[in-house]
Amino acid sequence: MNLVYKRQLPNPDEIKNMYPVPEELAAIKKANDKEVQDIFSGASNKFLLVIGPCSADREDSVIDYIKRLRTIADEPLVKEQLVIVPRIYTNKPRTTGEGYKGMLHQPNPEADPDMFKGIIGIRRLHLIALQETKFSCADEMLYPENHIYLDDLLTYVAVGARSVEDQQHRLTASGIEIPIGMKNPTSGDISVMLNAIKAAEHPHTFIYRGYEVSSKGNPFAHAILRGYVNHHGESRENYHYESLIFLADRYNNEHFQNPSVVIDCNHANSNKQYMEQIRIAKEVLHSMTEHERIKNLVKGLMIESYIEDGCQKVEDGVYGKSITDPCLGIEKSADLIREIAAIRKKMLS
Repeated sequence: MNLVYKRQLPNPDEIKNMYPVPEELAAIKKANDKEVQDIFSGASNKFLLVIGPCSADREDSVIDYIKRLRTIADEPLVKEQLVIVPRIYTNKPRTTGEGYKGMLHQPNPEADPDMFKGIIGIRRLHLIALQETKFSCADEMLYPENHIYLDDLLTYVAVGARSVEDQQHRLTASGIEIPIGMKNPTSGDISVMLNAIKAAEHPHTFIYRGYEVSSKGNPFAHAILRGYVNHHGESRENYHYESLIFLADRYNNEHFQNPSVVIDCNHANSNKQYMEQIRIAKEVLHSMTEHERIKNLVKGLMIESYIEDGCQKVEDGVYGKSITDPCLGIEKSADLIREIAAIRKKMLS
């Protein structure tokens, strides 16, 4: 093999001992987990909002963003209607392998990759978020074997469109206790996503980090609709009323423990036009008012948001502006969050 073995990375216990989670913070995370689990089980009628940067790039600006989000989340109407989970996505999948791959690879976007510093950096970032804002956050499981570095800090996990058909992702998902969203693949094949959810729901025996392990299954595995690309390479949406009814029918024709979907308002659904996220969120909520099955099926939204609108090149150096996909700025995001909360209150009244 043409591999250069650079260094052996520390095992998860070593990293956890370096950055432990105090008991009082572990209790807060456990309560956060329960609040999100209750949404997917139907025990709570609150609405989930997974919101934050396309990719976490700098500790200072990400924590700054989440502190601003905390202030919005604590507003009475927002707190009454929504459960907000900030997205701190520290692994960035790349279609061709080119470009910024997230803090795990490059804790400093302008420096060479350093995955030793990256592993420390991403745990430190999630821990600071919990310490300073009481948010336990969301991350993408790009590398299944790395989930255990963060498993005591996360409240939500997503499996991306390029990973959802991978066996190791599905099996690892079955051993995770928090809600895990399975995105539809880039081809848009709903069957692939549903098969991933089914696999995650069931117990399995498999190899994980050099051990033979067994899992109990994850009852909170669910769908994420993020749009898709057709055979001409053109983005197509799957958040419309008809797509949601189609998914509801597919769920009804098979046995799932907690049939649910979260709508990703960016990516192929918006064709990465970040301002479209506002309209898409409102359309999904309108569809929920039009049909009881959609209302019961849709549990939340994903929104890509950061301090500043849009995106930039790494070298541009604008504080709080995405260096990957364009994001909705915090001021517009705050207005949207408040509007979603108001619509939800009216919907339930």
